[in-house]
Amino acid sequence: MLGAMALAVGAAHAQWTLENSNSTASLRGIHSLGGGIAWASGTNGTVLRTEDGGYLWQTCTIPPGAEKLDFRGIQAFDANTAIVMSSGKGDLSRLYKTTDGCSSWKLIFTNPDPDGFWDAILLNRFDKDGFLLGDPVNGKFTLRETNDKGNTWTRGSSKGLDAAKDEGAFAASNSSFLLNEIFAIGFVTGGPAGAHIFLIGDYPDFNSKALPMRGGSAGAGAFSVDLRDSRHWATVGGDYQKSDESSGTAAFTVDGGKTWQAAKQPPHGYRSAVAYDATTKTWITVGPNGTDISTDDGKNWRAVKPNASLNEPADADKNWNALSLPFVVGPHGRIGKLNEPALKAALTTK
Repeated sequence: MLGAMALAVGAAHAQWTLENSNSTASLRGIHSLGGGIAWASGTNGTVLRTEDGGYLWQTCTIPPGAEKLDFRGIQAFDANTAIVMSSGKGDLSRLYKTTDGCSSWKLIFTNPDPDGFWDAILLNRFDKDGFLLGDPVNGKFTLRETNDKGNTWTRGSSKGLDAAKDEGAFAASNSSFLLNEIFAIGFVTGGPAGAHIFLIGDYPDFNSKALPMRGGSAGAGAFSVDLRDSRHWATVGGDYQKSDESSGTAAFTVDGGKTWQAAKQPPHGYRSAVAYDATTKTWITVGPNGTDISTDDGKNWRAVKPNASLNEPADADKNWNALSLPFVVGPHGRIGKLNEPALKAALTTK
């Protein structure tokens, strides 16, 4: 039945225009600010920046002592100010900040937990607050908060942050965080006990809810979450060690996270990042083996494929790690930019 449904929805054309990053790093961090400004980050202390919509990507100065660090997340306030997060055990998880367009960097925070591992950073560019998520230490997820644009970080109450055995978040795309400025902050997780979403809203402590997604192993669960509005959210994931398996790779909610349903037609493989494009009213998700789109708030997904007649590269739809629209990044310095005319055309393709 699943195969018949896949044939019915068919495939649309690829939507990513490949760009020249002049980098060979594996890129997992990307933050687009609009107006042509975006920052990207990756392995070996790599940070990239563009001010012209991706026509030219500047290779930034490597932060001091970061030559071997893996920068899994980056968040920016403007063209000159950004914070980059490295992921690794203990003091290999660090935050560096630049205020001069990445000509220089300052180490602002190092993980004080020897057994800790940072997964994601989320900053509000229009305010001074932000959050930093780390894997469980002594059985509880680590959540830190800033109220001064990332210069200092404090650790609040750990109530409600209890983790199941071997549960963790995934530092795959810096998008395991969800921030709904109306009433909630949350993050998605995975592991042998299954996928979960931790939410705080009208309650004093976090609340963990099970997600109808793939679990059962250390590499499976929910990897990324985004929202269209306060009620419509979607999360994606799967098992990164079984990237071609499509079952359990997406779920959605229409009531602000109170209840969740598995996607009826899921993405066609493990997905590490998801984002909502308000211009075309389309959900987009990416992973190693392809790109999928949804126009019904994550209930049904369909693949997008390159169009050989338009000379699109045969792999333009795949080998992606992270999204911050209109940009997408991946291994070996891969950067793509959303081609909205092509996406709009794909929405009419059955």
